[in-house]
Amino acid sequence: MATIVQYVIDAVSLGGLYALAALGIGFIFGVMRLINFAYGEYITYAAYALVVPTSAQVAEKLIGNWPAPLMVAAIVAITMALAVATERAAFRPLRGADPATLLISSFAVSYLLQNVILLVHSGRPKSVNIGAGLTEPVGLLGFRVPLNDLVTIVVCLLMLAALAAFLKRTSYGVQMRAASENFLMARFLGIRGDTIISLAFAISGLLAAVVSLLVVIKNGVLDFRMGVPFVLVAFVATVIGGMGSLLGAATGGFLIGFITVLLQAFLPQQLRPARDAFVFGLIVLILLLRPQGLLQPRSAKERV
Repeated sequence: MATIVQYVIDAVSLGGLYALAALGIGFIFGVMRLINFAYGEYITYAAYALVVPTSAQVAEKLIGNWPAPLMVAAIVAITMALAVATERAAFRPLRGADPATLLISSFAVSYLLQNVILLVHSGRPKSVNIGAGLTEPVGLLGFRVPLNDLVTIVVCLLMLAALAAFLKRTSYGVQMRAASENFLMARFLGIRGDTIISLAFAISGLLAAVVSLLVVIKNGVLDFRMGVPFVLVAFVATVIGGMGSLLGAATGGFLIGFITVLLQAFLPQQLRPARDAFVFGLIVLILLLRPQGLLQPRSAKERV
């Protein structure tokens, strides 16, 4: 029973991270019909903002030495500013271009940001130690589970609830939903497109910062490619959840998290190194059975 409880907690924890990452992709896709592959670098930059540039194996902390609330606020602000800056510099001038051009631009931004990290910090992984107290196991219903997994689950659920409330109960949230349904008509009705798109990028940066901090607290390692796996999983989760559906993106993220943990737990030992192959094989099967995604969005129209 203890093992089953641990598997469930691991699956919900990992699925929550993937769901938040998928929403970071989904918010931008909803209003721009753009898969922003630079999103992985937002996650990486949020982590590297904790440290001073150094070639040492153990990085010297800067923001990581601040009190926790101030540290979280600083990381979130930096990542949101980075996301909005990339939208202003790389995507807004190309807004009238075809989707392929915007996609190439997102790859260019991704590689640019990745190489800036290499230039400043080098490619050597760095170790940091934040939230050390969260690594201890705690008692839960008679079981001992890692506190950082519980924190990850709680934070992810709170973020999902906050985003749902934002979309349903705030003026900007309603405008964003309208823009995702029909961007051109929303602009005719008076919604300011630049503001909504910048807000979508800012929310994407916020989600990237949260994912990054939760990952760093759990692993304690910084790597210039650390955001790449998350952006790939987020993209896949968005596709299998239903392109344009935020609920579908979150559902896809949780589904991939559960599949990953279950395969890691029940695959034979000799097949576990090939776990990701089985994960994506199951995803291909899901798409063959339901190519439109798990949840059909109300509108799949391309923005013009």
